Amino acid sequence: MKNKTATYIKSNEINSDIIDKVLFSVDAKGVATVTLNNPDKHNAFDDIIIAQLTEIFNEIANSDNIRIMVLASTGKSFSAGADLGWMKRMASYSYEDNLKDANALANMLKALNFLPQPTIAKIQGAAFGGAVGLSSCCDIVIAANKASFCLSEVKLGLIPATISPYVVNAIGLKASRRYFITAERFFADSAKQLGLVDEVVELTELNSEVDKMISTLLANGPEAVRHAKKLALDVAYQDIDEALIKDTSERIAQLRVSEEGQEGLGSFFEKRSPGWQSAMNIHKDINKVANKESSKGSNND
Repeated sequence: MKNKTATYIKSNEINSDIIDKVLFSVDAKGVATVTLNNPDKHNAFDDIIIAQLTEIFNEIANSDNIRIMVLASTGKSFSAGADLGWMKRMASYSYEDNLKDANALANMLKALNFLPQPTIAKIQGAAFGGAVGLSSCCDIVIAANKASFCLSEVKLGLIPATISPYVVNAIGLKASRRYFITAERFFADSAKQLGLVDEVVELTELNSEVDKMISTLLANGPEAVRHAKKLALDVAYQDIDEALIKDTSERIAQLRVSEEGQEGLGSFFEKRSPGWQSAMNIHKDINKVANKESSKGSNND
């Protein structure tokens, strides 16, 4: 599938330069990449980009062929958060218009946080304001060692309201209380200690580390991965009572008798690769052949 963007905007409503600020592609392995593509403004987002992201996330959620989503960006910064032009417009909005705007951002974050597929955020530079929210909504965050983070809202007399549930969940209440009120900038190593970032690598190793994580995820049962993510979200902070015990027991029983569960258990005892790994290896072989043919063609030129 070629790069594509959300299609909710009619072509006569806005020019293609705006639409191209969010790129969306899916490869043969079922890995979707959503890329913020506004490097001149440090990938800051506005109401239009938020609407695009929401539609793309919903499209991914409804796709059985997409197994993983990577959230990335172009340029030096991951995202500067809210676009200054958008913020300037919001300053003159009524309460009702501001509420509508805030709800749109909140719904985008919710769509990202609850995607059924595993999500990876690839952070190569500054992630400020709402971008910390995007990171907090992803299952796995891999950052370059010089990446930096800041919850900068109070510097503008605002608060990180719509992103707060996800940030508090990622870094905890104590750290949130500090960084919400200080707007201090902190770097990747500190972000890892706080739980916002999972892996810190050199910038030159960022792509390969993300690819390694993708391979790790693809080696697992596709349906099991989705169910495992939902399990973590559903049981978090719940009382361990009879209802929860019943629910979790039913979940594992259902997967044990499922087609994927039977294939996984069977392949383990038969000491062979499960079907989903075999399919992945076929894609690798096809790519190797294609690369060899491409190389031959180049040598003949």
